[in-house]
Amino acid sequence: MPIVTIQITREGTSPGATAATAEEKAALIHGVSKLLLDVLHKPMDSTFVVIDEVETENWGRGGLQVDRFREQQRAQSSE
Repeated sequence: MPIVTIQITREGTSPGATAATAEEKAALIHGVSKLLLDVLHKPMDSTFVVIDEVETENWGRGGLQVDRFREQQRAQSSE
C-alpha cells in the first residue's frame, strides 16, 4: 500500500487565492494515484495521498522565508 505525501505552500495559483482549491487537490490525488497504477501497478484503491499545506512563513529557500526570497528575486530581476 503506497503512501504519498505532497507538500505545497499554502497559497493559491490564481490572484487572490490563498490556498490550492479542492479541485486542484482532487486532481493531484487522482494524478498521483494514476501514476502509481501506471508505473508500479499499484491499485488506486490501495494508494493513500496526503496533501500537506505549509504556510509560506514556514517554508524557506536560499536562507530566507519563501515570501522574502521571492521578493528578493523580483527585485533582482527588475534591476
